[in-house]
Amino acid sequence: MTIADVCLQAAAMLKECGIMEPRSNAELLLLHVLGMDRAALLRDWRELFPPQHYKRWRELLARKAAGEPVQYLIGEQWFYGAPFTVTPAVLIPRPETELLVEAVLEAADKLWPQARGEASAGGVADVPTVVDVGTGSGAIGVTLAAQRPQWRVCASDLSPDALAVARTNAERHGAAARMTFVQGDLLGPFAVEQPRPGADAAHVDSETGSAAGLRIDVLVSNPPYIPAGDIAGLQPEVRDHEPRLALDGGDDGLTPYRRMAEQLAQLSAMPRIVGFELGMGQAEAVADLLRGIGAWRDIRIINDYAGIGRHVLAVE
Repeated sequence: MTIADVCLQAAAMLKECGIMEPRSNAELLLLHVLGMDRAALLRDWRELFPPQHYKRWRELLARKAAGEPVQYLIGEQWFYGAPFTVTPAVLIPRPETELLVEAVLEAADKLWPQARGEASAGGVADVPTVVDVGTGSGAIGVTLAAQRPQWRVCASDLSPDALAVARTNAERHGAAARMTFVQGDLLGPFAVEQPRPGADAAHVDSETGSAAGLRIDVLVSNPPYIPAGDIAGLQPEVRDHEPRLALDGGDDGLTPYRRMAEQLAQLSAMPRIVGFELGMGQAEAVADLLRGIGAWRDIRIINDYAGIGRHVLAVE
């Protein structure tokens, strides 16, 4: 069989199994198994499928047919034009989150215009400290650090396994030396007064020292926002394979936002920029939470590619 035959048969099988985007999934698996890029796939489209790869191909195709996300099978998802390592410990980065990155970059460049360029030996005195809460794969934090080498970026997550993936991606994109990683729940690790031991205490990563009292200039977060009762109705690939910790936002999906809004008062200073990603129908509620704090002159809702209010950005 040719590579084309194998791909088309796989796509047909995945379609029969109810897998969305069957042709795209089949091609991604082929690229991974054969170790080639898309240009090489097109070039070798009519060549015979290498028999030494059949066993691995059948294994991965069966797992895909059973509903596993292709990103976990190949261990990778592209985000903001760069490949990110992903595992079942982290949420798979979504294209709409790139819009949050763009909005934060644009807003911060206006407040810290001198910190836009490449890092210099002497550094820049006035650069923002950015904290990516619930970093997961590190897609947001690592991208910001890669795009703005002079910024100081800290990534936090409750899951140590997620932090390990984020570190891998920071190293992959040359940002590890300019980032710190903290384990903890939402803004807990950064509060001036840490919670008492045993009372939802945050664990600060041993490589970073204490994060308590860290001045946060830019707070960005894509927290869990799916209402708990809606998780059972999610697409099986998401419901059965992506980490529930990164999905469950409480009864109405807004619990993480309410908690962070309350925790802002425990920081050493109010962030000059706050950027949140959120779920369908949640934009006004989250914007109202931030309006109630009264710390920012501009609070706006950013629509995703489908015209859905997907992000809230608050700027001093």
